[in-house]
Amino acid sequence: MRLTTHSDYALRVLIYLALRPETRVSVAEIATAYDISRSHLTKVVWDLSQGGFITTTRGKAGGMQLARPADRINLGAVLRRTEPGDTLVECFGRSNLCKITPQCRARAIFREAYAAFLAVFDRYTLAELAVRRGGLAEILQLDVQ
Repeated sequence: MRLTTHSDYALRVLIYLALRPETRVSVAEIATAYDISRSHLTKVVWDLSQGGFITTTRGKAGGMQLARPADRINLGAVLRRTEPGDTLVECFGRSNLCKITPQCRARAIFREAYAAFLAVFDRYTLAELAVRRGGLAEILQLDVQ
């Protein structure tokens, strides 16, 4: 299994926000910290806000924050929001052209594997990703207490 860049960036945004729970943070700040595309990150932030994981405020004093404490943000829920799981392989999609689909057992096996993959993430929260606050903050050049 492989996560999309969208999911990878979503987890990075959430980790960053978990390190600064009392601070509103801008997309530009996170993009700079991770050295990633600001425009791509804007799409990720929009998706996270629509999923209820973060809150956003527009304007000069605006920014984003976690919508709830990090220990109440389940990683499986984040990935279900950010991963297009129904298209893991062609036969999961609406435009399936694979001729062997009616007789192929792989589809059921892929579904089972994907469910197991998500089940692992269901056991963890964002707080567990951000547990090494000092080390993460140092890498990202953040001043956290």
